[in-house]
Amino acid sequence: MRTGPRVLVVRLDSFGDVLVAGPAVRAVAAGASHVTMLCGPQGAPAADLLPGVDRVRVWAAPWVTETARPIDDALLADFRALVAEEAPDEAVVLTSFHQSPLPVALLLRLAGVRRVSGASVDHPGSLLDVRLRPGEDLPEDVPEPERALRIAEAAGYRLPSGASRRLGVRLDVAPPAEVAGLDRYVVVHPGASVPARAWPEDRHRALVAAYATQGTAVVVTGSPGERALTARVAGDTAIDLGGRTTPAELAAVLAGAEVVVVGNTGPAHLAAAVGVPIVSLFSPVVPAVKWAPDAPLVELLGDQGAPCRLSRARECPVPGHPCLSSVRIEDVLEAHRRLLDRASRMVRRSLRSTPEGAA
Repeated sequence: MRTGPRVLVVRLDSFGDVLVAGPAVRAVAAGASHVTMLCGPQGAPAADLLPGVDRVRVWAAPWVTETARPIDDALLADFRALVAEEAPDEAVVLTSFHQSPLPVALLLRLAGVRRVSGASVDHPGSLLDVRLRPGEDLPEDVPEPERALRIAEAAGYRLPSGASRRLGVRLDVAPPAEVAGLDRYVVVHPGASVPARAWPEDRHRALVAAYATQGTAVVVTGSPGERALTARVAGDTAIDLGGRTTPAELAAVLAGAEVVVVGNTGPAHLAAAVGVPIVSLFSPVVPAVKWAPDAPLVELLGDQGAPCRLSRARECPVPGHPCLSSVRIEDVLEAHRRLLDRASRMVRRSLRSTPEGAA
């Protein structure tokens, strides 16, 4: 039996945002008797994959998720009922650098939560019991998983000594049969959460063709809404899994890949969580220091000094999409080779450091 308080961990945005909260969730779970994760509709499937989560609850925050539902007493009553059912002793609110914990902190107070922790630039008054100040006692330029961990640590929750601070998910589902039978394959994920973060479709098709010329099997992945895109990219050459995998199955597919080629989108963080080498086609509309895949084996491609840098644009604001259109097929293949070389060196170093006779 675990001991400690019942904790509500709040992360209200997208799939990748919830994945990067994984180490913080594990830290909270190490000191709590029960962890409920409160997520928005897009993030909840990721929370189902996280170790340490006892229950996932879904609530669409109107300041995060676009909804036609009125912001009225009925909305607040739903939130209060959800919190009452979970009966948390405290809440830890996880947010990115551009978000405020204060709207949900206010609702948590109204719902009777006695202790609330978060990171806020704005003075929180009595809304937060534990407050980190971004740019002061919380550095701005840290990866998002580390930011979340520091919020959890300020609330009093730390990972056990020696525990990994890396992303991680449960791998308890088998990949689809057509992938399970492959000895060696590369995953290409052509979709992105917004157009400004996508490598051009014709480059993805050409990359699949280049791998086929080398004799390397390719698996193309994507969400149900990306089926037409994955079909075009896969063509008659690759295995098209667009819209055909659950998040758990996608994790299994990614885990078995030699390399994953992906833009800055949720599956990039899922690839990091399963520990696979990643060629990251990263658009600088958001900062790579915060949002690049947090994993040991990543090759970051894309012009990080392009004019769109830090614009957070959804549609590319620069004609020709130069930050990613400048990435060639050869660049991806060379990054793939570098990743394999680095992985090989890491294995050799690990073997040299293993005491003789150890398992």
